[in-house]
Amino acid sequence: MIIRKKHLGQHFLQDENIAKKIVRSVKDAGDGSDVLEIGPGKGVLTALLLPIYGPRLKVVEIDPQMIAYLKHHLSLTDEQIIAKDFLLTDPAQLTAQQLTIIGNFPYNISSQIMFRILDMKDRVKGMVGMFQKEVAQRLCSKPHQKSYGILSVLTQTWYDVEYLFDVSKSCFAPPPKVESGVIRIARKALQPQVDPQHLTGVVKAAFNQRRKTLRNSLSQFELSQVEANLLKARAEELSTEQFLALAQKIPPYA
Repeated sequence: MIIRKKHLGQHFLQDENIAKKIVRSVKDAGDGSDVLEIGPGKGVLTALLLPIYGPRLKVVEIDPQMIAYLKHHLSLTDEQIIAKDFLLTDPAQLTAQQLTIIGNFPYNISSQIMFRILDMKDRVKGMVGMFQKEVAQRLCSKPHQKSYGILSVLTQTWYDVEYLFDVSKSCFAPPPKVESGVIRIARKALQPQVDPQHLTGVVKAAFNQRRKTLRNSLSQFELSQVEANLLKARAEELSTEQFLALAQKIPPYA
């Protein structure tokens, strides 16, 4: 008997049609790159991925009960199972190949998972993931939208982002308290020429005081090279391209 662990945010997807739809949404994994599923749980996605990707499929699962279940019911090998916390895993420990990530992510750490994927952007070429609908919408948000924020800008700087479809609470056991949404990201062919840590610092500083103008929210930086009109704007008004240009005009270690 499977005992759900609330602290791991486990809500098991049970709608096979939704599972098939998610798996069909995976792109760019036909070139020999590995596919990594985060938090497979009882394996509803895993069972559909295995016939397609075989030994190229790896899963990251922290729950020993789920690991035993996957080995017994889906015959996953020790080489395919990474028994670690994805947030603490070194990308080099996952695979030497490029990765496409897929998963029904635990909602309590889904934003942290996205930040980790961004840290691994040189390795992660794409992702199809299910998030709390609010987070999924945030990742796709554009300037002047209330949900537009740090994750929106940073994800869209490095990846093309698509909101694919909604998923009802009734598709899970037990049902979560929130609706869900599935998004797909694909790494941009032309990667921006900017220090990722510096860009992250600028974006976080701007949105941490989002009601202030950039001149005030970014006061800890050297802003002499930034246009005066831009400094009158607020963070939520800037596009991803404008944030990139802004970071390029601010010395990294002011």
